[in-house]
Amino acid sequence: MNDSSTILNRRSDAWVPRVATLDGFTEHTADTCGIDLRDVEPLTTVIIRTRNSQYRMIVTHGTSVVVQGGQFFPDAVPGRVDGSGFGGSLLKIGWIGIGLRMEILAGDRRIVTSPVRDISIEPRTSTTAH
Repeated sequence: MNDSSTILNRRSDAWVPRVATLDGFTEHTADTCGIDLRDVEPLTTVIIRTRNSQYRMIVTHGTSVVVQGGQFFPDAVPGRVDGSGFGGSLLKIGWIGIGLRMEILAGDRRIVTSPVRDISIEPRTSTTAH
């Protein structure tokens, strides 16, 4: 069945994009390519390129990262990637998805990025400590 791209909001008789509803958001993000940070091994480096910036993140645990890049993180700082969405109130927790905007909390600032264009894992180099 082909759903309409908008639905009528009965309270205000205004059109609401389907992606702004829970069902529409869930449906749209189900097939989105991306990465769940909760599945990433600690100390893995993830490079995220958005429409406007590039970020380098070292995953420390779960969605906790050390992030550097873009205009807000010129230096590496500890933070947390809450997830990705379209910039509204719906968020896919722990997820960084192509076409979605990351939400990063670092210190007392919440940053919503431009849409993600590319995600890559930096190859790990084998180092031995003596």
